[in-house]
Amino acid sequence: MRTQEQLADQFEDHRAHLRGVAYRMLGSTAEADDAVQETWLRMARSDTSAVHNLRGWLTTVVSRICLDLLRSRASRREDPIDVHLPDPIVTRLDADPEAAAEQADEVTLALLVVLDALNPRERTAFVLHDLFGVPFDQVGAIVGASPGTATQLASRARRRVRAAPPPAADRATQRRVLDAFTSAARAGDFEALLEVLDPDVTLRADTGDATTAVSVRGAAEIATRAAAFRRTAGDQHYVLVNGSLGLLNYRAGRPVSLFSPVVRDGRIVEINILADAERLARLGIS
Repeated sequence: MRTQEQLADQFEDHRAHLRGVAYRMLGSTAEADDAVQETWLRMARSDTSAVHNLRGWLTTVVSRICLDLLRSRASRREDPIDVHLPDPIVTRLDADPEAAAEQADEVTLALLVVLDALNPRERTAFVLHDLFGVPFDQVGAIVGASPGTATQLASRARRRVRAAPPPAADRATQRRVLDAFTSAARAGDFEALLEVLDPDVTLRADTGDATTAVSVRGAAEIATRAAAFRRTAGDQHYVLVNGSLGLLNYRAGRPVSLFSPVVRDGRIVEINILADAERLARLGIS
C-alpha cells in the first residue's frame, strides 16, 4: 500500500493534465480546480496499487466529476437568452511564450463558447476524444453509452465546433486589426469600423446580469455600439486571453472589461466581452 506522500507525488505528476481536462470540460477555472481536488480525494480513498494506467484512471475520475457538474449546471439553467462567457485565462503580453501557452491551456475563449453550447455528453465525448485522444470505449464508459454512441456524440459536437473555427490570424495581424478597431472606435468613425468588422460579426457581452447582457450580430449594429466606446473607455492594456490578443479596460485602477476578439482574414468575426466585475476581480488581474 502506498503512503499518502507517495500518492501525493504521483498525483502531482498528473495535476496539470487533469486541470486541462477539467477546464476544457467546464470552462470555469474555479470549478476545474474543485474537480481536480475532488479527484485527489477519491484517489486518496482508493486502493490504486493494482492500477496499471494511473493517468487513464485519473482521467476517468475527473471526467465523471465534470460530467456530473455539467449536468447539474444544465438542470439549473432557466434563462436560455442569458449571456455567459467561460472563464478566460489572462496573461501579460510580455509573458514568456511557453508560460503563456501553458496558462492559456491551449484552448481559445471562442472554442470554449462553442463547447458551452453542447449538451454535457457531447462536450465530454468531444473533449476526451478529440482533444485528449481517449478511445471511444473508455469515453462510452464515462458517459454511460456504447462506443458507437460515444462516436456519434463526438461527431455531433465536432460539426458544431467546425462551424465556428478558432482564429487563424497570427499575433501581428491580430495587433494590426485591434489597433484599427480601437482607433476607429475612439474616433467614432463608423465607416472605419465597418472596414475592420466582418459583415456577419457577432458580439457577446457578459455583464453578470441577464438584464444588461448583450448578444448581437451584424457589423452595422456593432459599429454603432462601438462608436460610443470613446465616451466610456478608460485605460487600455493589451493582454493575452487564452493565448490570443485581447484588451483589458481599466477605470480608476480596476479592470472593468475584457475584450477578446476573433480575427480571421483581416477582420474581426467574433467579439467576446467579459464585464462582470465580480468575475474580473476573481481573475486576479493586476
